[in-house]
Amino acid sequence: MIRSVKALTASSYLCMLFLGLSSTIVGAAAKNIGLSPEQIGLMVALQNVGFVLSVSLTGAIADTYEKPRLLLWGSVVLVAGLLIFYLGGVFGIYLVAMILTGIGTGVYEGVADAMILDLHQARESLHITINHMFVSIGSVAITVSMIFLPGQDMWRTAVILSAIVASLLAGFFVFARLEVHSNRGESFRTRLRMLSTNKVVALLFVCVILAVGVELGTVGVLTSFLMDLRGFSDVASKLGLFVFLAGMISGRFLVGLLSQNEYVPRYIMGLFGGACLVFSLLFLVDLGTQATYALIYLAGISLSATLPLIITLAGLKFKHMAGTVMGAVKVAIPLGGIVIPALMSAVTGAASFQVSLLLFPLSFLIGFGLLYSQRRQVLL
Repeated sequence: MIRSVKALTASSYLCMLFLGLSSTIVGAAAKNIGLSPEQIGLMVALQNVGFVLSVSLTGAIADTYEKPRLLLWGSVVLVAGLLIFYLGGVFGIYLVAMILTGIGTGVYEGVADAMILDLHQARESLHITINHMFVSIGSVAITVSMIFLPGQDMWRTAVILSAIVASLLAGFFVFARLEVHSNRGESFRTRLRMLSTNKVVALLFVCVILAVGVELGTVGVLTSFLMDLRGFSDVASKLGLFVFLAGMISGRFLVGLLSQNEYVPRYIMGLFGGACLVFSLLFLVDLGTQATYALIYLAGISLSATLPLIITLAGLKFKHMAGTVMGAVKVAIPLGGIVIPALMSAVTGAASFQVSLLLFPLSFLIGFGLLYSQRRQVLL
């Protein structure tokens, strides 16, 4: 049986890589498949439904059940979803595939970080941040592959290769073992009652909505912002998006490498405050092409580690029921992708695109204010 800390940590990184791959594949392959915007919206919605149900349930189960077993079943479901997506051809089949990929990636999101807390007792923030760096790498990898792989059906090659590697990952979890840490004997009902009344959990939930909402909102509107409001060409605007994603990836690695567990709450407040300043300069002040690229990179760095560090804080603050709390906080991830973009759409319709961009720095300002007001409660 496999009990190696290094091997289990590497498997966690690979799980998160597939989370990024699977969550991005619809948008990356949509044009090749010939899906309409309405169909894409329904597919993404169903994927998020599967994700929310899975991440909340498996996060709680992870406190009392062996985590590699859960990741095994998550891998099996993900492989099934990828294979069905590969077969495709009928919209109803794509819907089934999206539900399954949502469930599979939800297991990864709900369990992998909790497993990291069990494996590493000193540098949890480093490994959880790197965990989420691999999500970004997976998203970039599938997008780039869709751009450079020739032919309308080459997306199928990317999907089937992903399914093969995910199958190998499932094979690893068949032989992987990890001792279940005690949750102090608290029942699931007791843990749910605590979640519904704890102010710190509610605060972290809101902060995840804000951080994820800005991240997905920025990815969605950055090229339009650069072309419409800064006069960038199509190619130059896409380069700006790549620079932002590069900032996200490098920022997650650097912040994770430098962070210390006891200072995680201060790092989060610092990142929210810094991001408020950087996003204000980026979207409100035209400093020229080179400075804009620099600000885009800094925006990626300032935003990069907020989500993984919030998740780390949730796990460290409630170590005896880390899976339950982290799973509950992660339910806010898909909500963030709904709330902030929806607000942007409403503000754009009522005022203008430029005014809607104020929501980004405002979100960070709100997050910083909430964290600062509860700074004594969130400190470790």
